[in-house]
Amino acid sequence: MALIKDPISLTKAMWRGFLGKCPNCGNGHLFERFLKVADHCEMCGEEFHHHRADDFPAYLVIIAVGHAIVPVILAVEIEYAPPVWLQLVVWLPLTLFSALFLLQPTKGAIVGLQWQTGMHGFEGSRQRRLAEAALHLNAAAPSKAA
Repeated sequence: MALIKDPISLTKAMWRGFLGKCPNCGNGHLFERFLKVADHCEMCGEEFHHHRADDFPAYLVIIAVGHAIVPVILAVEIEYAPPVWLQLVVWLPLTLFSALFLLQPTKGAIVGLQWQTGMHGFEGSRQRRLAEAALHLNAAAPSKAA
C-alpha cells in the first residue's frame, strides 16, 4: 500500500495563510476583517470557523519584532546616545507599525498550519483531502488483470 501524501504541503498552506488566502484553494479570502477569520472560503467553501489561533500569533510577532528592533535600538544608543524624546518618537511608532503589519499574516500562517495538520476542527477536512488524494492515486495506478 502506497503512502498517501497530502496534495497541499504544510509550507504551501502556511504561505497561503500568510498572504491572507484560503489554505485550501489559495483564491478565497481568509479574513473578513483585520483579525477576524472568515467562517468559510467564498471560493471553495472550506470552513474556518473552528480555528484556534488564540494568542500564539501575537506571541510570535512580539518575538520577531523584539528580536529585530531591540538590537538596533541598543546599537543606536551605544553609538549615538540620542535624547530619550527622539528615541520615543522613532522607536515606538516603528515597533507599533511593525507589529501591526505582521499580526494578520502571522495569524493567517497559524490558521494555515492548523488547517494542513488537521488540528482542532480541521481533522474532517484533512481526512477528506487524504481520501480524495487516495482516489486519484488509485485511479492513476494501472489496474492489474487477473
